[in-house]
Amino acid sequence: MQKKFEPSYTITPKIVNCLTRIEAAKSQVPYLPVTPTVLASLRESARFYTTHYSTLIEGNALSPDQIEQVIKHKGHFPGRERDEHEVKGYYAALKQVEQWAAAGTPVTEKIIQTIHALVMSDGKAKIKPTVYRDGQNVIQDSRTKTIVYMPPEAKDVPGLMTGMVNWINKRNETPCTIIASIAHYQFATIHPYYDGNGRTARLLTTLLLYLGGYDLKGLYSLEEYYARNLSAYYDSISIGESHNYYFGRAHADITPWIEYFVEGMATSFENVIKQMTKAHEQGSPDQSRSIRKLDPRQRKVLTLFQEFETITSSQIGELFGFKPRTSAEVCATWVEEGFLEITDFSNRGRKYKLSKQYEDIVMEQLKRE
Repeated sequence: MQKKFEPSYTITPKIVNCLTRIEAAKSQVPYLPVTPTVLASLRESARFYTTHYSTLIEGNALSPDQIEQVIKHKGHFPGRERDEHEVKGYYAALKQVEQWAAAGTPVTEKIIQTIHALVMSDGKAKIKPTVYRDGQNVIQDSRTKTIVYMPPEAKDVPGLMTGMVNWINKRNETPCTIIASIAHYQFATIHPYYDGNGRTARLLTTLLLYLGGYDLKGLYSLEEYYARNLSAYYDSISIGESHNYYFGRAHADITPWIEYFVEGMATSFENVIKQMTKAHEQGSPDQSRSIRKLDPRQRKVLTLFQEFETITSSQIGELFGFKPRTSAEVCATWVEEGFLEITDFSNRGRKYKLSKQYEDIVMEQLKRE
């Protein structure tokens, strides 16, 4: 049975200030000069650091360089197999979240269960949505083994998850940033799985922010902010009069957590501005006027042409998680708009290249590298 979810919080001056900072940074990003190659490089770096810091929070000991080797299948670290497994699973889940966001896939319980399944996978295995836990779990202090938090009983988890997801999808009047912060808190509170709850909560947060238009081209990492402020992360999310869910946590005032969360977003967004400005000052040519004409999906497709002279609609589908028919329709629209040109007209093997204007942008940047 669904459990009604009614979070308690207050919009404080600090929250208002952080929301203002977030919107100010968000409004600047589309107008900063950046080339497709630099954008792709910054985005991939953000993926690596997001994976590194989110797994670091859980105790993963691999360095960013080692994580890059694991993700690119160029390195193996004996004795660190569990860490490698975590990295591969998280990275696969993050890329799937990006595809769902690009396709506008709404949040459902099945989506959340699939995120968890990917988190717990090795990044290769076929997965199916994981069911919620069927028994009690506890969070213990790693040193003293004392119970830090006792989540709700397993019998209450399905109803609580349904209530949370329904709340997420009905809060149209609530700012996306607030929805994401509360969803993160509530998922961690329910703790619906025996393992992987923290990573899944952070990925759910990412999906909600991206769906709400707060993706910033995929260049920021809230996980880095959490990891660099880990004690504050735990202090802010550990709210309630008791370590037991049923004695305080379920109805706690979560204002401190929201303050922590939006401050992290503001800081992370402002760092993106600094990164993009620095990249431009280091010699990247100003292609912003041409690139600004493109929508976010077209900008992302430019990165494909750094590797391939021509592409197919199936590559577009893989990039965004589209079905074949949708991919074909998108390509047809882009041909009409002058973004793509058809190089092979066969129905089965139809191929596309960039129009001259955007091909020149990519080729100019590749020559500079």
